[in-house]
Amino acid sequence: MSIEELFDNRPQVKRKLLNVLPSNPEKEMPSEEGAVGIGRFPSWLHRKLPLGGNLFSTTAILKKNDLNTVCEEAKCPNRFECYSNKTATFLALGKECTRSCGFCDIDFSKKPKAPEEDEPARIANSVKELDLKHVVITMVARDDLPDGGAEHIAKIIREIRKECPSSTIEVLTSDFAENLTALDIVLHEAPEIFNHNIETVRSLTPRVRHKAMYDRTLSVLAHAKKSGKVSFVKSGIMVGLGESELEVQETMQDLKNAGCDIITIGHYLQANRLKLSVKSFVTPEQFAAYEKFGYSIGVKHVYSGPFVRSSYNAHLIKDLALQKTL
Repeated sequence: MSIEELFDNRPQVKRKLLNVLPSNPEKEMPSEEGAVGIGRFPSWLHRKLPLGGNLFSTTAILKKNDLNTVCEEAKCPNRFECYSNKTATFLALGKECTRSCGFCDIDFSKKPKAPEEDEPARIANSVKELDLKHVVITMVARDDLPDGGAEHIAKIIREIRKECPSSTIEVLTSDFAENLTALDIVLHEAPEIFNHNIETVRSLTPRVRHKAMYDRTLSVLAHAKKSGKVSFVKSGIMVGLGESELEVQETMQDLKNAGCDIITIGHYLQANRLKLSVKSFVTPEQFAAYEKFGYSIGVKHVYSGPFVRSSYNAHLIKDLALQKTL
C-alpha cells in the first residue's frame, strides 16, 4: 500500500507526510553536482516512515492543548518518528518569528501576536500527559519584545517544574539580541541544558542567519557556561550549505572554547523553494569524521549524522552526557 492510499482518509496528515518524502526516491545526485532538486536525494537521506505507535495520540494531545511545535513549523524530517515515540519539541511565543533566516521555514512577522498568558500552563499539561522525562522548549525570535520573550520562557520552566518536578528541561533560545539581562532571566531558572545553535560556519553566517551574528552566539554560549546555572551548554551546526571541512572544524573548536559540552551536527534540507538550496551532500563517513574530531578536541558529547537535529533524541544525548560526567 502506498503512502497516498494509507492516509487517504486523513488528508491533512497525508499532505504533511508527502511534504517530507522525496518525489522520486530512485534518483540520486552525486555530491559534486551541487544544489539539488526535490526528490533527488542520495540513499543515506532516504528513510522509512514510522507507522503506528503514538503518532496520532501525540498529535491529539498537542492539538487539544493548542500548542505549536518546531517539529511542525520547521518541517523537521524526524517529526513522525518523534511523535511515534510520544515526544515533541515545544515552540513557545507563537509561530511567527521576527527574523527571516535563509534556512528556516517558520513564518516571519514584524509584529507577531502577543505572548499567550496561559501557554506555560498548556505546555506543562502536555508534558504531564505525554509523560516526558526530558522536555525541550524552543522559541521563535521575538525582537519586538523588550526582553525578547525571556520572562515567558522562565514562566514555562517554572510551570513544568511545578507540574512535573522529576522532568529535566532543555531550552533552545534565541540570542536575545545579546541582552545578557534577558538571558540571565532564563538562566536563573537553571534548566539542565541551555542550547543556542550557531547553525553554520563564520563565512556563511550573514547569508544563513538573518540578524544573528557568529561571535554573538559564541558570547551567549560563553555567558551561559560562566553562569554556573546549567549542567550542560549545547549548540548545533547544519552542513551541506557550502562550508568546507576545515570551517566546520574551526566552528567546533570555537564552540568548545566557548564552553559547549554538547555539539550536534546534521544535514541541512531545503524546506521550500524559497529557502537556501543544498550545495553539497555530506556523507555518513564525513559525519563520523566530524564526530571523531569533536572528541579529539575534548567536546563531551558529539551527535553527528544526516538526520540529526538539535532536539532530536535530546533525552538520549542528555543521558550520555551525564554518564561522561560521573
